[in-house]
Amino acid sequence: MTETKHAPMTETKHAPMTETKHAPIAPGTPVLLPDDSPDDTPGGSPDGTFGDASGGSPDGTFGGASGGSPDGTSGGASGGSPDGTSGDASGGSPDGTFGGAPGGSPDGTSGDAPGGSPDKTSDDTPATDDRDPAQLLTAMVDRVLALAATWTAWDGRPVPAGDRLYTPHKAIRRVADHMVDHLAEMEARLVGEETQPDHWHASATTTAADLAPFTGADLDEARSRLTRLARIWANRLDALTPDELDRSAGTGWTFRQLAFHVAESEYYAESVGDLTHPLRSFGAV
Repeated sequence: MTETKHAPMTETKHAPMTETKHAPIAPGTPVLLPDDSPDDTPGGSPDGTFGDASGGSPDGTFGGASGGSPDGTSGGASGGSPDGTSGDASGGSPDGTFGGAPGGSPDGTSGDAPGGSPDKTSDDTPATDDRDPAQLLTAMVDRVLALAATWTAWDGRPVPAGDRLYTPHKAIRRVADHMVDHLAEMEARLVGEETQPDHWHASATTTAADLAPFTGADLDEARSRLTRLARIWANRLDALTPDELDRSAGTGWTFRQLAFHVAESEYYAESVGDLTHPLRSFGAV
């Protein structure tokens, strides 16, 4: 028998695959869009979630709010900076700590909103008097929570105040964040640390979470959060001597002045107001 010889198999070579490289996402790229101006957006989002006229979404979730971006953030306030730091104005401390608006404390703490909001105070140092600063803070929280007890009747429409918009969730967020912000500043100064840079979105941005209905469970959470923050503030202030309150460590306002400034956080709650009026009930037209 003769051996049948087959032609050797040749290897088919494919062109090497090339890797598609995408430009890296820069650290700190914001995920929230700043608020739209009320005049910029004629309608709400394409799915009708946040409408700009009477009515609202088909399920009635968020009716009656003006403007709104397609991702559901509300319209009506000027935006913040691209890196998400608070504010639509220049200012802040040279090291970027707590900056964002003209005015504020000498170290640039919390400032982003024009008007009477604690986000931006006047260029003058906060006025103080002989009231106990600890009691001032706890009284502020009591007032905020008294107003919040009416917010389960909120109708879903953001409330304009100056060039900002406020909602129940946004008011609670700003009160809590303002308290945390300056508490962190005070604690850092007491131990000789640098204060933390400001990355708050503050009141220049209205988030989708700010636009959610305010329920009884939300009120319970707000009570638990704010009463504990008030006690932390009160305990810290009560532990300081008068000299420490008025000639405080570090750079910036005195701790007494900080306390009086934080007590102005009631502004956020007053911007939403007392919603016991029947026409402000959720879903009312």
